Amino acid sequence: MNHRRVTFPHMGNMAIAIKSMLEVVGLEVIVPPPISKRTLNLGTQHSPESACLPLKINLGNFIEAYELGANTIVMAGGWGPCRFGYYAQVQREILRDLGYDFDLIVLEAPDTKITDIVGQIKDLAGGCSWWRIAQATRFGWEKIKALDSLEVSVEQLRPREITGGQVEAVYREVLKDIEVAANNSQVQEALQEGKKRFHKLDLDWEKPLIRIGLIGEIYTVLEPYINLHIERHLGRLGVEVTRSIYLSQWVNDHLFGGVLRVPSTKIYGKLSTPYINYWVGGHGRETVGSTVYFAQQGYDGVIQVAPLTCMPEIVAQSVLPQVSFEKGIPALTLYFDEHSGEAGLLTRLEAFVDLLRRKKSQSVKVG
Repeated sequence: MNHRRVTFPHMGNMAIAIKSMLEVVGLEVIVPPPISKRTLNLGTQHSPESACLPLKINLGNFIEAYELGANTIVMAGGWGPCRFGYYAQVQREILRDLGYDFDLIVLEAPDTKITDIVGQIKDLAGGCSWWRIAQATRFGWEKIKALDSLEVSVEQLRPREITGGQVEAVYREVLKDIEVAANNSQVQEALQEGKKRFHKLDLDWEKPLIRIGLIGEIYTVLEPYINLHIERHLGRLGVEVTRSIYLSQWVNDHLFGGVLRVPSTKIYGKLSTPYINYWVGGHGRETVGSTVYFAQQGYDGVIQVAPLTCMPEIVAQSVLPQVSFEKGIPALTLYFDEHSGEAGLLTRLEAFVDLLRRKKSQSVKVG
């Protein structure tokens, strides 16, 4: 292939960081259009019916990117019971059958050395220098950390805003500032200026809030299109949300072998041991362990989100009632597929939040 025009699937705000990193090593990057109903329809039309929703949306991403001129796909790999490890192979065959001429490159998670994946990036970039690879990796990592810090702020401020929509508006503006930042210092400047703008808004810091941990399968936790913007809806209901995993943790654990200095999710594995003491693939054990963690931190409840038919999350769900009972933390499970709708989601969220408020007020009276 003479000239690579690289694309990749969407997952939350990951595209902002990945695009910047790949451009530093001299690659032409074609970001798929934002996920839309058309994206979902394209993926659903050409995927096996029983395939989980992320595979379908990723396939739609690739088809839409091809229409814009992309000819190379970069996709993460995986292993174990979770079907994620098969995504790239299944998608490659589907795209070939449809006549799309893609070169699909799978970045497999390294077994022991960080240099394994860095070497894959070097090959992708056509022999780019190691110094340039290091610069690109550092730049992408700075953007990922900034995006996570921004999202944590939004999760804290959404339920405290007095005028609805102000936090979301600033959030969108700061995302653009981080996206166009051309170096590490500009990334930090965009983040800090954004946080200053947040705290100029009318916020109610005395407002009693419900705190909920958002747990479950990583793609469903991070991608607002697939979870129907659950964090935004919960914020409007006066809920402060904390995710069980953020993009920086996923990148560190899955692609860099856990060597980077960010809070680790490995604690979840230890906390899950009394309930599920073996690896079930995906984030199944982490779902159980994070429920224990949020209970220990005094959260009011947890919401498990996952694609319909997700095997690791089904295993986790089977033991959540016991964890919920023993740790005294209510748990709600929500599965998503191409037929999920916001009306049904809102009804369940409102009922769950009302339950948590009653439980919290009763415990205050008893205390």
